[in-house]
Parts: sequence; C-alpha cells; structure tokens
Amino acid sequence: MGSKDEKPASSGGFFSAITSSVRNWGSAVHKSVNGLLGYEGLEVINPEGGTDDAEEEAHRGRWKQEERDSYWRMMQKYIGSDVTSMVTLPVIIFEPMTMIQKMAELMEYSHLLDLADECEDPYMRLVYSSSWAISVYYAYQRTWKPFNPILGETYEMVNHGGLTFISEQVSHHPPMGAGHAENDHFSYDITSKLKTKFLGNSVEVYPVGRTRVKLKKAGVVLDLVPPPTKVNNLIFGRTWVDSPGEMIMTNLTTGDKVVLYFQPCGWFGAERYEVDGYVYSAEEEPKILMTGKWNESMSCQPCDQEGEPLPGTELKEVWRVAAAPEKDKFQYTYFAHKINSFETAPKKLLASDSRLRPDRYALEKGDLGKSGAEKTRLEERQRAEKRIREARGEQFTPRWFNMTGEVTPTPWGDLEVYEYNGKYTEHRARIDNSDSIDEVDNTSIEFNLWQYSDSASH
Repeated sequence: MGSKDEKPASSGGFFSAITSSVRNWGSAVHKSVNGLLGYEGLEVINPEGGTDDAEEEAHRGRWKQEERDSYWRMMQKYIGSDVTSMVTLPVIIFEPMTMIQKMAELMEYSHLLDLADECEDPYMRLVYSSSWAISVYYAYQRTWKPFNPILGETYEMVNHGGLTFISEQVSHHPPMGAGHAENDHFSYDITSKLKTKFLGNSVEVYPVGRTRVKLKKAGVVLDLVPPPTKVNNLIFGRTWVDSPGEMIMTNLTTGDKVVLYFQPCGWFGAERYEVDGYVYSAEEEPKILMTGKWNESMSCQPCDQEGEPLPGTELKEVWRVAAAPEKDKFQYTYFAHKINSFETAPKKLLASDSRLRPDRYALEKGDLGKSGAEKTRLEERQRAEKRIREARGEQFTPRWFNMTGEVTPTPWGDLEVYEYNGKYTEHRARIDNSDSIDEVDNTSIEFNLWQYSDSASH
C-alpha cells in the first residue's frame, strides 16, 4: 500500500490495449441493449461486470415494462437536475423508513466512539472513529428510497447503549434535517442537506452536510466529510449502490486526520466495497494504515513514514459488520428493524415521530394502496400549511434545533448550519422523571405535527 498521493502507474503496451478493448466492448454491448429497448443514453451496469446476459440484465428491476415507460417519459426532462424534492414518486420504490430515521442508523456501532473516547493513542482514536463512520455504509447499500420527512417531523431513539438520539426536519425547500446524539462518551451533531444529480438510469447523491463529534474524555472535536454516492440502474437492471471517493475525518483540536479512499466498482466487480487509507499526524506523516471493505470489516496496522507496515506488527480488526437477516424484503439489518419498532422509542413518544406516519406504517404492513393515499394526503396538507404560513407572513421554527446564521462551505456547496438547542434533553427529563404523567401506549398516538389546525380543510 502506497501513500495517499500515489497513483497506479500506467503500464501501457499490451495490458492497456486489452483493458481498453474490453472496456469499449462492454460499452458497445450497453449501447446495443439500450438501443434495442429504445432508451439510448441509459447505461445498464452489472456490478459483477458480466455482459453475456446484458439484455436480460437490462430487463431486470422492480419496474414492470409499462411502469418503466411511464417513469422514463416523466423523468427524462429532469436529466442533469437536482431532483431531491422536485418529483413525486410512487411508494413501490420506497422502504418503510424516513430520511431522518435513516440518520439514526449511524448509531448502530456507536460503541466504536466509546472506544475512541477511552483510547489514549490519538491515532487509534481516529481509527475507531473513522471505522464508526464507515460502518453505516453496509446499511446505505439498500436500494429502496426512504420517505421524505414532513417539515417538523422528528425521530427519537433511546434504549441503545445509553444513547439518546433526536432528529428533526428543519427545512422543506431545500430538504434539510438536523440530528443530535449523546451518551457519557460523546456528543454527535449533524446538519444534513442532500444534493442530487439525475442522470437517467442513475442518480448521484452529494452529502452536503456538516458532522461534528465531540469525544468528552479525550476533549477533542472531529469533523467528517463523507464521499458521494451513486445509485445505479434506477429504471433498468438490478439497482445497486456505490460510494467511490474520499472520506476525510479531521481532529479539529490537534490537526491529525484520516483519509480513506472508497474504491469504485471495477470490471467484474473488482475492488467493489474496498476502502484503504491512512491516519496522518498534524505534520501529514502516515502513522497507521487502514484497509478493509465497507460491507464487511475494517482493520489497521502501524506504518512507517513511507506508509509501509512496521516490522513485527500485524493487521488488527477493529470493526466487523453484524449478521443480517437473510432475504429480508427491504434488505434491512436487525438494527434497521429495531429503529422502526417501538423498542427504541422513549416513554410518551412525540406525536411528530416518523414511526407514527400512516403512509410509512401502511407500507410496512404491505398495503401499497393505503400507503400511497396517505402519502398524498400528508404532502397535500404540508402544502396547505405552507400556503397558510405565507399568507400570515409567518415562518416555520424548528422545535429542537436553532438556525445559527453560520454558513459553512462543503465540497458540494454551502450549508446553513443548525445547532441543537438543548430543549429536547429538558423535555425528556421532565417526562422520564415525572410520576404524574400517565404511561402512554406509543402505538395509540396519532401522527400530528401540524402548525395550523385549519390546514386539514385546505
């Protein structure tokens, strides 16, 4: 393994010629298949790299032929655009979870942050912390789309390793969510705004966000910049996800950082899932090499200034993905099921919680018709609330997060930063410590986040 600046040498000659020929042949096959179907310009990519069954591969997917035709006619005008909230999509492609619920999936392996806080070695601290950041990508490879949260929607999680998590949809245009998690070892804060680019049969997703982790005992603050993600074969072929690019986690207190490269999926699936990189000192000297696969495990080993493993040392595994249910309908992990259940819900759940959404719940029960109708009803009422708010000259104010006025640059655009205001901690303490508040069956709470009671009639 070389240093972070090394690029694979071009050997030229025979091997390059063969590689180029194979690549051109694969491209020609893709074009011929798309031309046969009448959808020129839509690339069908098999992650395993096979081309013998290219036509069969193109016909695979969750769409029926007439649905593909209708969807393509509707969507082709959006090619090159950000489609984050421009298009209403059918629930057939959704999973029974919202985006702000999905934010909580990063907490599955939060024990890695506990280890980072307890660790005395500043470089191993970054190994544990960056492995935590990588751990969620196994869940992110799901190909189903989460529901867009309604403005003011929340998600609460407790009963997970002493951790409390709260997230809230703080803006609808552009769609933005904010989250806060905390236990005895760390606090976690994120402002998230996704930016997309629709490419026809694929969509690129850019994580315009700011993630900060404070390790309490260690007294350091970490900043995370994740790689972009690409969802391939949206209409034709088997949908699959890849996240090629750099992940950078910086210790803002010391200047140390870790730079990890997510390899793009190559020919015949070569290098898919692979992650390699180094922990660097503030002086940019490599200290620990890291290697693994984001869908399996990550390991580390001390290295010299050239990035080579130190003699007498061995690779040490620091994270391994937990076993997942086999043939799960929505490709859920056990933790994803836990997130959707009331097992992780606190006493007297907020009525704005994602778990209470009737469209999400109907989809979970397999009732697509009811899910679609409820989704439409919620979206129409959200639009009615916006009209009332504008007519009255009022603005939406998040309950648990405040806009700071700070605008921070990211690799994919500027971001308006929200911060946790501490009110949820006070709210939860009042409920948990009060004997006068009756025990409420969370399943009986009606989803309600509406600001205006008269918006239901609009």
